[in-house]
Amino acid sequence: MRAEKAKYIYAKNSAFQKAGIELTLEFINEEIASKLEVTKLLSNSKVFKIADLGCSIGPNTFLAVQSIIDAVKLKSKSEGLNPESVEFQVLFNDVVSNDFNTLFKSLPERQYFAAAVPRTFYGLLFPEGSLHLVHASYTLQFLSEIPKEILDKNSPAWNGGRIHYSKKEVREAYSAQYAKDMNLFLSARAKEIIPGGFLAALIPIPHVGDGPSHVDAFESCFIDMAIEGLLEEDKVDDFNLPVYSPSEDEFKAIIERNGHFTIERTEKTYREVIPDASKPSVKRFADQTRSGFEGLLKEHFGVGNEVMDELFDRYAEKLIEFGTLSGSHKSFVDFFVLLKRKVQS
Repeated sequence: MRAEKAKYIYAKNSAFQKAGIELTLEFINEEIASKLEVTKLLSNSKVFKIADLGCSIGPNTFLAVQSIIDAVKLKSKSEGLNPESVEFQVLFNDVVSNDFNTLFKSLPERQYFAAAVPRTFYGLLFPEGSLHLVHASYTLQFLSEIPKEILDKNSPAWNGGRIHYSKKEVREAYSAQYAKDMNLFLSARAKEIIPGGFLAALIPIPHVGDGPSHVDAFESCFIDMAIEGLLEEDKVDDFNLPVYSPSEDEFKAIIERNGHFTIERTEKTYREVIPDASKPSVKRFADQTRSGFEGLLKEHFGVGNEVMDELFDRYAEKLIEFGTLSGSHKSFVDFFVLLKRKVQS
């Protein structure tokens, strides 16, 4: 297993995810060049299949896919294959509520066949032994469901009035749910990926910065709107963000317990956000959050666009008030891992 010292990325608020993905694509492409055995993987087919899990609506997914294809072409040439003889199929996956129409309308000029696979990735998505490389960036922090004990008022882990893990018992419940979900994820991918194929993942991991976080600012909006009667208090008590950031050691332990993959490379990267608390920048940050959670929020609270507009307008204001996007501290830490499907497991 190869591990290198931490890398730092400097980017504006509006581009921090793209910057993180671009850096990890360098890691993926280096591993493709040194370790991916294209000739062996394509011994029974000339179609190299890539799945991008949690694709959203682009454009980051297109950036990742094209970079991987270019790297595979270079590797195939180095192995004596004619790169033009290799065809590529890209399978874009996300939950059924994802806007795949926008995704496919945005597809750039490309040299691959594209298809959508709308379903949760915490189960089988593709035929057995059909994939050569799976990519997942900033998606594996989402839980399949909220732990039941934190919704139980009689449980020590009840999290009423908070939207994320606020105490030890709640964090432990989130951690247990995450371990269960990731085991399902890895076991499903182990069936789908050809032995010798790659799984590349990039996830945010915990980091204690200076001052209030964006979650603190978000939570404050829910509390204020419940007090003002704009959101039902009981529903605020029952709402929790289905997101968990494992530690580096925690994530590695889950992979090792699963047993289907070898860890080929790990990297820790820091996204150092260039302070930009201007209203346009903060609005873009709030809009990014809205795109990720609006469907869930509408379903949980039974509200429409008007209430969502109010919530995310307030969120943008709270980000400024709390100074969340100001200062110079490191705001985000990511963990990259590249896994190789074991030949036998």
